[in-house]
Amino acid sequence: MAKAGATARRVPPGEVRIIGGIWRARRLPVAGVPELRPSPDRVRETLFNWLAPVLPGMRCLDLFAGTGVLGLEALSRGAATACFVERNTLAAREIEASLRRLGCTVGRVVVGDARRFLAGRPEPFDLVFLDPPFGAVDLGDLCTLLDDGWLAPGARVYLEMPRDAVLPVLPPRWSVQREKTAGQVRFALAGRSQEV
Repeated sequence: MAKAGATARRVPPGEVRIIGGIWRARRLPVAGVPELRPSPDRVRETLFNWLAPVLPGMRCLDLFAGTGVLGLEALSRGAATACFVERNTLAAREIEASLRRLGCTVGRVVVGDARRFLAGRPEPFDLVFLDPPFGAVDLGDLCTLLDDGWLAPGARVYLEMPRDAVLPVLPPRWSVQREKTAGQVRFALAGRSQEV
């Protein structure tokens, strides 16, 4: 047991809660992987309020899925499908278990590196979640990779970063549609300007 006042290593919560849609209030276990950092409830609530008019029927890609809570929240709120890409095997298996618990058959989990996944054969998605471990990758580079065949017309890309981070340089013709900070998080929704 740690002494009072001792600095404890931050550990992921034991569970995440889906906050809206058909699985509202469902709590799902989180794998015991130290680098997992689920998007806070307040951030997710704002993001999915932004997306509410367009989310039903969307095909989603949750890169750096971690707990999978962004893709699961999207499915709960009417997205048609979700592909979860997660390189940590334990975390990926927990997402698969969550999909089974929810009786969801329209989610698939890919165990692997996000960049390697994007080097494969592109398939168009309507919504992409980019919430990697803070500082681990260049969000602008990932957007450039996505711009090469991975985005359907009118697609949106969600970006999450530390509160004090500057927004990444986006590909030509892209623009930030919405942006906000909450707690220690800065988050934005971007897409191609002519399709917004």
